[in-house]
Amino acid sequence: MLLPKEALSEQDVQKGLKIVIWDGLAAEVMTVFSSGAFLVSMALLLGANSMQIGLLAALPLATNVFQLASIWLVSRYHNRRIVAVLCAYFARVPLLLVGLSVLVFSGLSLNLLIFMLFFHYVFGSIAGPSWNSWMKDMVPENMLGEYFSRRSRYTQTLNVVLSIALALLLDWVKNRYPDYQLSVYALFFMIAGSIGLIGSFVLSKAQEPQSYLSDSNIFALFKSPLKNPNFRRLLVFNCAWAFALNMATPFFTVFMLTSLKLPISYVIILGVAGQLAGILTLQLWGTFSDRYSNKSIIAAAAPLYILCILAWCFVGIYTHQYANVLLLLAIHVFSGFAAAGINLSLNNIGLKLAPKKDAIVYLSVKNIVVAVASSLGPLAGGMLAVYFAERKLLMTIDWSSPVIHKTFKLLELHEWNFLFIIGALLALVALNRLSRVKELGEIHKDIVRRIMRKTIKNNLRDYFLIGDLISINEQLKATVRARRNRHKGTGTVDDQTPLA
Repeated sequence: MLLPKEALSEQDVQKGLKIVIWDGLAAEVMTVFSSGAFLVSMALLLGANSMQIGLLAALPLATNVFQLASIWLVSRYHNRRIVAVLCAYFARVPLLLVGLSVLVFSGLSLNLLIFMLFFHYVFGSIAGPSWNSWMKDMVPENMLGEYFSRRSRYTQTLNVVLSIALALLLDWVKNRYPDYQLSVYALFFMIAGSIGLIGSFVLSKAQEPQSYLSDSNIFALFKSPLKNPNFRRLLVFNCAWAFALNMATPFFTVFMLTSLKLPISYVIILGVAGQLAGILTLQLWGTFSDRYSNKSIIAAAAPLYILCILAWCFVGIYTHQYANVLLLLAIHVFSGFAAAGINLSLNNIGLKLAPKKDAIVYLSVKNIVVAVASSLGPLAGGMLAVYFAERKLLMTIDWSSPVIHKTFKLLELHEWNFLFIIGALLALVALNRLSRVKELGEIHKDIVRRIMRKTIKNNLRDYFLIGDLISINEQLKATVRARRNRHKGTGTVDDQTPLA
């Protein structure tokens, strides 16, 4: 029986930590085979339009509202492990059915794919809060950042290897046997479901410390975190940030596959470059997260990520494909570096601000509220893509002489690029809400930036450029202040020195 223990021994904790690593690896295999660029490519093969792509991107976010069921189940049975494990089993079965519908019944429509994925995400959403609360009590608090950054390094490394191999396989099938592309995707879903079921079995072997959730009305429990002013401010920031990013990011893959006509292997390899940047810096982010505040990490990394979104507006304006690919490579590397710190810190700050007794309630409310905002992002993005499909903005410079006439493109906005610039501007607005969140042990972002730059210069010289980029906003502000002060004759040494 999957019954919790009153208290876990050190042996139970160490065994559980190893099991959760293996569970993460199995979940990552499932994710690689059934989501991301492969899912988008499969949907396009089935004839998906912009709105349907937006719906597919919104599904895993919108279904998080079912996390309310997780709170009810845990409050009724006081067993997080059985809720997490059983719902994880149920979440994997629809993936098998997607594969079977092609391989056995020789047919798969886009509507059937969306229908099956709906149940996959619903049960995954119910399992999530139970798993999060379980992990909060099992993983020692002083090593949350280090442990989950290590787990992420393992899973992302596996993701890199699998993604490249599968992308090369898909391009080979597309070039040699194009009629079998859908069958290959179906096989991917079969493997995803099978490995996911194995991962659920492995997870069931980890022990759970006993917890007791109040038997209060579920809606009363839901209101409790919303009455916490600081937690409410975190929700406002997280919702605004998630909405802005999800308006643009789900369509990056569509843009590369349709507008740029890149092979899926290029798309995957570019994504892998971003993941590698994240993997190589996760330990650094985890160390800073444990040593300093998560809020300061977000404030340092978010401006760089916003710059990367804006950079997408310049992709495709070059005549030569290699120039566009090089720009895409730079965007993926820098955004991977920034996203690693942002995602780790957003997860950790939620865990940190949630009271231990009601952790599952706070984390569920955070996930549900943020998920609603996140799911609206790709839907809004899909509608805007339809609106901007027949609209275009082109900025050029013309040079004419008796010998030569040359036109240089400065900016070209069309269907997808409009989404990117709108998403970046909204993300910048959302970032201003972060300053209102209070975190225990908070250290000013300028101090963290200065320490990060010093660490990067001393130990990671290859990332020296990144050290400058994460503080470029403050450097520009300080330069402007210094010039103003010199003009007024009141400048000081401190005013003229950038805080970076």
